[in-house]
Amino acid sequence: MLGPVFLTTALCHASAALALPDGDGRETVETVCAACHGVNLIERSSGYSRDDWEYLISTMVDVSGDSTRQDDILDYLAEHFPPSENRAAMPVDGPLTIRFEEWRVPTPGQRSRDPVEAPDGSIWWVGQWRDILGRIDPETGEMEEFALPSGARPHSVNIGPDGAAWYTGNRNATLGRFDPQTGEITEYPMPDEAARDPHTAEFAANGILWFSLQQSNMIGRLDPATEEVRLVTSPREGSRPYGVKVASDGTVWVACNGANCLLRVDPESMAVSEIPLPGAGTRVRRLDIDGDGIIWWVNSGLGRLGRYDPDTGDIQEWDSPSGANSHPYAIAVFDGAVWYNESGVRPDMLVRFDPDAETFQSWPIPSGPVYAGILRHMRPTLDGEALLIHQSATNHIGRVTVEGRGPM
Repeated sequence: MLGPVFLTTALCHASAALALPDGDGRETVETVCAACHGVNLIERSSGYSRDDWEYLISTMVDVSGDSTRQDDILDYLAEHFPPSENRAAMPVDGPLTIRFEEWRVPTPGQRSRDPVEAPDGSIWWVGQWRDILGRIDPETGEMEEFALPSGARPHSVNIGPDGAAWYTGNRNATLGRFDPQTGEITEYPMPDEAARDPHTAEFAANGILWFSLQQSNMIGRLDPATEEVRLVTSPREGSRPYGVKVASDGTVWVACNGANCLLRVDPESMAVSEIPLPGAGTRVRRLDIDGDGIIWWVNSGLGRLGRYDPDTGDIQEWDSPSGANSHPYAIAVFDGAVWYNESGVRPDMLVRFDPDAETFQSWPIPSGPVYAGILRHMRPTLDGEALLIHQSATNHIGRVTVEGRGPM
């Protein structure tokens, strides 16, 4: 069962705007499910069979100890939210064959996310809703979980040049360093009380850790050698800095999740300049940079994939296969192509875009025996041979490899 501290936090974020249909079990669903998330997420799902609802719930909370309550929940959900096509994806066939590997993390309800590979081949993740840092040995499948400071709500994790796991304390306004050898945790608090929510971070080649603060509308940097944290505010009010990447020349690029723009940060002065993007409804969750310095981004607001050339200022966009409501989310340059996911459809689709041919191919992302989503961040392994993904709704960490190419 969920602990009382977790419930207190989660209740603050539950959306009760949607009224569930009348029926036996409604009150139980509202009591149990809405303690952790808005009931609108139930309505927004594609619906499931009773067996699949049972599996999905098992990744969130353990209600098996109360069979009456569990039956009430499952009977209600199966009757009122059966499988449907209300958010159907539009898969695209193509020449590639890929392989998915999955690991379901131990603690339910944690919302595991943002896997990253360490030099020893281990895969690290954070469980945002349960203050967890985790590690997988992909060779054996063995997993370890480490408790982070209560209330940190880690949003992302990176492996630093020092070999430590660095995480963003999204709710306690810190950056954290976990020493894998000793288990010691060092916290670096924000120097400004307005800087509330460290979000996504990336290390530059010189060891500086750059990070976004979405709701605070800021971008920050931490120098691990001096422990100095510096902050700068985005010039666009409400731009909500989100994804972060560092180019080979040291320039820091940041996505705007609240406005139609990209942000460019000078690594020395921290001066921030804005690159306006077309479409007032454009919202950029994340971005990546290819070997030629081209910036690729996902237009979550309009369901598109975008490309920006910093040298020429040229901007191009392509409609995502599942359309304007597909909500592209995570993105990575991998295997000579641009990969991203469509999080607004079911199943959550992994999409590959070939920049030379300007063609798409897509696959449903497994999430155990159900398609529940969602993928929020993806990164290649260090050798560039695989892509690390996750499904936070069902607490799965995944690895994708390209197995073969068929005829074009």
